[in-house]
Amino acid sequence: MKLFAMLGAINMALGVILGAFGAHALKARLSPEMLSVFQTGVQYHIYHALGLFMVAALLIPYPNAGGLRTGGWILLAGILLFSGSLYLMALTGIRWFGPITPIGGACFIIGWIWIFWAVLREL
Repeated sequence: MKLFAMLGAINMALGVILGAFGAHALKARLSPEMLSVFQTGVQYHIYHALGLFMVAALLIPYPNAGGLRTGGWILLAGILLFSGSLYLMALTGIRWFGPITPIGGACFIIGWIWIFWAVLREL
């Protein structure tokens, strides 16, 4: 539980830092399209950092639900792949980071379904 709370906290901090960086430092340096790409990365980063906190909270009533941990790790992979690829694409202009993004999106979907299944099995 503590690990996912820590992962949630550090990812929330990174999301806020990157959001502020995008809004202030990158606003004049990126095209509106690339700034939007960057901000989409921030948005999903923060949503799923909150998901990591949710995993930590769910581990309190369901400490033996190993699937919760697996779902949390899959969400973390989604943050790295989805948001990370968007950050890199916006900052570098290299478009081949784009095909990585849907893999991260799939991780988000799979992670949430995994979490759902883990809780369902505990009922």
